[in-house]
Amino acid sequence: MVDMDQAAVPSLKVPRRVLILENGSGTTPRHAPTCCCSLQLVAYTASLSWLYWTAPTDEPPAAPKGLTRYWVETPSGRIEVLSNQGANPNTSKTPIFFIHGGMGSAWVWSEYMQYFAKHDIPCYAVSLRGHGNSWHPSYFRMVYLTTRRSLTDDAVAAIKWVQERQGSEVMLVGHSSGGGLSQSILSAGQAHVKGLALLGAVPGFGSYGVYANWAMFDPWFAVRMLFHGWHPNSPLSHPFLVKQAFFGDQMPESAVLRFQKHANRYESFLWPISMMRPFSSAANVISSIAGWGSSERIMVLAGTQDKMMTHHIMSNLAAFYRKGFEELVSGKKLDAKVEAVKPLDGEGGDDDQGSGVRLAWVPGAGHHLQNDAMWEVGAKKLRDFYEQL
Repeated sequence: MVDMDQAAVPSLKVPRRVLILENGSGTTPRHAPTCCCSLQLVAYTASLSWLYWTAPTDEPPAAPKGLTRYWVETPSGRIEVLSNQGANPNTSKTPIFFIHGGMGSAWVWSEYMQYFAKHDIPCYAVSLRGHGNSWHPSYFRMVYLTTRRSLTDDAVAAIKWVQERQGSEVMLVGHSSGGGLSQSILSAGQAHVKGLALLGAVPGFGSYGVYANWAMFDPWFAVRMLFHGWHPNSPLSHPFLVKQAFFGDQMPESAVLRFQKHANRYESFLWPISMMRPFSSAANVISSIAGWGSSERIMVLAGTQDKMMTHHIMSNLAAFYRKGFEELVSGKKLDAKVEAVKPLDGEGGDDDQGSGVRLAWVPGAGHHLQNDAMWEVGAKKLRDFYEQL
């Protein structure tokens, strides 16, 4: 992405009843007559500056402060892994392994990994192909031919690399579509982990409701996609749209622009489409997690202002795994005890735990809770979950 700062980019503040088709150089009132088609055309043309059809060619920038970049070689290409561990990693603690969601990369976990470094907890974050500084397929190959299976291969290769380096299974953390990928990996038995944290994650029972929510808060979603030739970045092709979809009310404008600078150029369509219907088994996911009986091993963590993964969807995700846990215990397929769901102390006062699952909220945070203004609240709740494993 081109370098952007506040001086070069128009304000995110958009008057009510305005349609962004996009870029601040052109807006069209929703109530405008058809004679304003020329204005819409200008807006559409200007919006192209936010969209890309070619892979990046720049050299990777320096790793974020306090982090080290590693490369994992795979049969398909080189995969980026960022870590808060240097040449001599701390192997006395369980490592945390982060998987980003759509349009993300290892970079989105920078603040979390820097936070955990202060508590001497080893962390690693992968950039799947076409994301961050990993190898990039062409636009056509990434958008139309890259499957969830392809991205799974990248994640599993990086998990194995971390486990060999650390001498330990990981605690797996997945955000959004990366949370869906995490459930898919465990459901298929492709990895065994010590714990699973799902942050604003695509639910294993299917994501139709997620995209229905997006259509509700962005009614011009489909029209804009049509104008943009079905470019996968169309729904996020302006800072206003990024804030609307990804962040809460308190996220500052400058931070949204910084975030958009790190978004990848284009995204796989097949990845989210493959998760619209049920794609993982609660029983299989639970069976791929070790240590049941001593503590909660699954965490669902979400922002209270997440417009896509709403309170209803995230509560249902926790219930999905609680039901699976209870069925395994009652069928004597899991040596654990079913405990009633009870309140859990935490900022916001709405957290709870029981039946093997911890459900927690970050007050005021949007979908990208790990990058929102109150990210540290979520980091602390994730650390509390980690420490009770």
